[in-house]
Amino acid sequence: MMDRFGFEQYESYAESNVRWIGKLPSHWKVERSKWLFSDRKERARRGEPQLAATQKYGVIPQSQFMEIEGRRVTQVFLDFDILKHVESGDFVMSMRSFQGGIEYSEHTGCVSSAYVALRPGPRVEPAFFRYLLKSTRYIEALQSTSNLVRDGQALRFDNFSAVDLFIVPIEEQRSIATFLDEKCAKIDVAVKIKEDQITLLRERRQIIIQEAVTRGLNSATPLKDSGIDWIGQIPAHWEVRRSKFVFTQRKELARKDDIQLSATQSYGVIPQEKFEELVGRRVVKIQTNLEKRKHVELDDFVISMRSFQGGLERAWAAGCIRSSYIILRPHEEICPTFFGYLFKSPRYIKALQTTASFIRDGQDLTFENFAMVDLFLPPINEQREIADEIKRKCEKVENGIAIKERQIAALKEYKASLINAAVTGKIKVI
Repeated sequence: MMDRFGFEQYESYAESNVRWIGKLPSHWKVERSKWLFSDRKERARRGEPQLAATQKYGVIPQSQFMEIEGRRVTQVFLDFDILKHVESGDFVMSMRSFQGGIEYSEHTGCVSSAYVALRPGPRVEPAFFRYLLKSTRYIEALQSTSNLVRDGQALRFDNFSAVDLFIVPIEEQRSIATFLDEKCAKIDVAVKIKEDQITLLRERRQIIIQEAVTRGLNSATPLKDSGIDWIGQIPAHWEVRRSKFVFTQRKELARKDDIQLSATQSYGVIPQEKFEELVGRRVVKIQTNLEKRKHVELDDFVISMRSFQGGLERAWAAGCIRSSYIILRPHEEICPTFFGYLFKSPRYIKALQTTASFIRDGQDLTFENFAMVDLFLPPINEQREIADEIKRKCEKVENGIAIKERQIAALKEYKASLINAAVTGKIKVI
């Protein structure tokens, strides 16, 4: 008999009576997980490397993790014996395991005492359990062990012990792991190719925007030197203006019926309820001192604490926003779509970053920073034409990106389904 993937199935199956497992090949047997793995409670040894338990890379040395990620992590220098020893070949259950499964360690070292180090017994082939303990069906079973587990809260050995596992002949475990290694490697290559294609499409999108907003649509138009480093040459009939003469601050306090807005790099300035709907999570809403917030009108621009990273955000709705943000309204008629592209362009963001050497992540930009970056002003009709053309071209690029993203999602779904099927015996791969 063949399954939906086109693979053979085992000759006979038996009911496991374990909800997350379902039916198993008749020669596989359900076993309590604590009889397959034990809780390693050994304290860290002096001088051994500190390890990071990550969903993305497994359990690796903290020094390697910092090098890969380009950021520092908290290390223990005092009270070293509060850490927990891990041997190469162990599995580590961290506070994120209920989201991404249990991680395998190829390294000997130590981890946080809040983590659980699982020592595999003789009936465990680590290569097989690396897939099983990160399979989506196993993770769902682990999540069901406690309704108290939330993001950031540690799982314990009792949670692990509450999820029954099963015994598979060692040689069969190895064969399944080898099969999955080969299949998953091919899927990962296909995903990487499509991710690279998305990167190229996004670069193409930036080029389209950059060329259009700084040079216009007619390549034969005479150019002039703007005299501004970040701008360079622009069409001869465009004006260069001090930004404070194009936009001014809106200092009006929130109105009684204003809705609360969120300034986001991904979606612009939108109602908080809309933002929650888009990201699928709640955000903190201000319940008191609403009158101290700032009023925002449709098509204003907002300088937030992230603007030096991702540019200025366009307001897609009227409402109110936190008082530390800067609201910009135009002195004269402009095309907000044109300036929406301009204020999010890499060259403008880079120019904004040069206005203050002290700005770091989490620090607010001021109107003075904005005023230090001069702007250029095409005629209003040309602004609209440029914005329309950018939108038309970018829609094609975005459609291409959306297709690639759907293909990646389908590949990842297939990979997860294949792993689930192989590790629970729903398909026969030997």
